[in-house]
Amino acid sequence: MQSTWQHTTVLLNEAVEALLTNPDGSYTDATFGRGGHSRLILSRLSAQGHLTVFDKDPEAIAAAQALADPRLAIRHEGFRYLGELPQGSQSGVLLDLGISSPQIDNPARGFSFRADGPLDMRMDTTRGQSVAEWLAVAEVPQIAQVIREYGEERFAGPIAKAIVDRRQKRGPIQGTAELAELVAGAVKTRESGQNPATRTFQALRIFINAELEELEQALKASLHVLQPGGRLVVISFHSLEDRIVKQFIASHNRAVFDRRAPFAEPKAMQLNALERVKPSAAEVAGNPRSRSAVMRVAERTAASAGSAA
Repeated sequence: MQSTWQHTTVLLNEAVEALLTNPDGSYTDATFGRGGHSRLILSRLSAQGHLTVFDKDPEAIAAAQALADPRLAIRHEGFRYLGELPQGSQSGVLLDLGISSPQIDNPARGFSFRADGPLDMRMDTTRGQSVAEWLAVAEVPQIAQVIREYGEERFAGPIAKAIVDRRQKRGPIQGTAELAELVAGAVKTRESGQNPATRTFQALRIFINAELEELEQALKASLHVLQPGGRLVVISFHSLEDRIVKQFIASHNRAVFDRRAPFAEPKAMQLNALERVKPSAAEVAGNPRSRSAVMRVAERTAASAGSAA
């Protein structure tokens, strides 16, 4: 079913300009969303060009299918499967991380505390465990660890205790409004301009969708699928994601020496870091959700291209 919720693509032109170096090439948009980047990529590809898109969300897949473009291949799965594409086959890979506005704005998806809805938060609503189902069985140490690590929330312990106490007294939490209210009661001090439940909701969403683990898998796979000169473009929206991307590019942006074999040739540099881009003031003014975005661009080197060692 086609969603009526609207989405404004962040860093649209900047991302596609950084990605697209060959109109005849094969590209991957590993997070189709509502197709803003993909549509622009397709408009700039030749008849010989090709675009593969990945997305977990059934509504995103429906939006991709509506394009009906013979140059487009659609995969209803997460970008952890990027490595299944042929070795050295891609001229560029784009990862636009996080969640889309339709997912946030639709209360039925359970991503936001702004309107009450079922406590779901799954990117793919056809499979897997919802947040409500997990919170119904998880214990205090597990919940606290997730909120602390993925939300960087210093009140993770009190929040986890409040969730389990509520469950023991009145049954599992089912709705987003109830969870937000519970978190607000456990958070002693609030950050200016931020709802006290923001970090907890972020943490639960990242955990239930295994977002950081999937990101690490996709980054490693990009070394396998990118051809020499192919571009890796990643847009992240919070520090946990950006740290992983930054460290990945940096670790492959230098020759690596094996200390156990000091006279051996070093492993060649695999990525050349090109640029770091933030949204313009005009974009942030027009789309406040873009304010935290960071785009990093790297290029696959000729040495050892196609190997993800």
